[in-house]
Amino acid sequence: MIPFSPPTLTEEDISTVVEVLRSGWITSGPVGRRFEERLTQWAGTTEAVALSSATAALELALRAAGVGPGDEVVVPAYTYTASASVIDHVGAKIVMVDSEPGTPFPGVERIAAAVTDRTRAVITVDLAGIPFDSRPLADLLDGRGRIDSGLGASLGRPVIISDSAHSLGASLGQTPAGSLADLTAFSFHAVKNLTTAEGGALTWRSDLPTDREALVHWVRTYSLHGQTKDALAKSQGSSWEYDVIAPAYKCNMPDTLAALGLSQLDRYAQSLERRRELLAGYAEHLAGTGVKLLPHDGEGVVSSGHLAIAALPVAEVSERNWIIQDLYAAGVSANVHYKPLPLLTAYRKLGFDIADFPNAYDFYAKELTLPLHLALSDADVKQVCGALASALRRA
Repeated sequence: MIPFSPPTLTEEDISTVVEVLRSGWITSGPVGRRFEERLTQWAGTTEAVALSSATAALELALRAAGVGPGDEVVVPAYTYTASASVIDHVGAKIVMVDSEPGTPFPGVERIAAAVTDRTRAVITVDLAGIPFDSRPLADLLDGRGRIDSGLGASLGRPVIISDSAHSLGASLGQTPAGSLADLTAFSFHAVKNLTTAEGGALTWRSDLPTDREALVHWVRTYSLHGQTKDALAKSQGSSWEYDVIAPAYKCNMPDTLAALGLSQLDRYAQSLERRRELLAGYAEHLAGTGVKLLPHDGEGVVSSGHLAIAALPVAEVSERNWIIQDLYAAGVSANVHYKPLPLLTAYRKLGFDIADFPNAYDFYAKELTLPLHLALSDADVKQVCGALASALRRA
């Protein structure tokens, strides 16, 4: 069986984690800080805070932007639930926008059209590792939205937050994915290009008009129950004294997980290059089959190559699902990314109807995600494409 997306772990990864386990300090500490410093180099930023997940990073980004009850936040309908659930967590209203025809991405004009005088923030999504260019959106939003206080007031528009769970290492021109939006959340879940088993990080562009040192302190504090000192600081001599300034959250990243991330960063450039080679192999072997791969390359675009998303020449969901089962029978594990949010029970209960998002549904109905990971060989890619071509003929 060709698996869909197993993590790639080396002996160096294991040794690095074991070294932390033997050090006697396994929670948040110096290894985590080194991991954060390395992350900023990939993100093109100057500060980053490692957290327990990208979801935690997105929620803290919303709270840092001052989003709360009475506010609205715009988000694509075609995304994973984490992009939208955090809006509900902070008590704001979720405003979804449809994709453009034939693509999972909304255009900046469509996003801007959903902004009202109650919009405090916009969440964009780097699906499959393809960076979304939020800079034209920032221009369109200038002077609009709820900008009466906080970061939005400094920006003169709603805060743009990027769900970059898929796109560490991607860039547009010379601008890395972490520097395109105002605030950016990365994921290091087990299936991501770089993994810490579970984990994420929050970063922000280096020219953000705020006290960035204070922002670092705020994010660290709110990720540790609102406590003014972390465990490492409290362990220094008689420095146990601390305060709790807010009934906050617990979502820091321990050094054990950060060590795994540090080790994987040592070979991350090579990992990204191999993913691009695998995507090129898919494009070569699927030529003439009617399958359209979501393009990862374009002028000035460097994708992280996280997912091999394909649009199949099928008419409906049942055909796509039959092909997934046929692939499985042929020894290939495939997947779907994603069900548009209005198809999910949680969002239907909030009043969303998939009929209002026809483009997102149309893309989903034909979408298939092919295996893409570092254990794949060139022969595996050829086998996957052959199995898919056979399944399409039978369908």
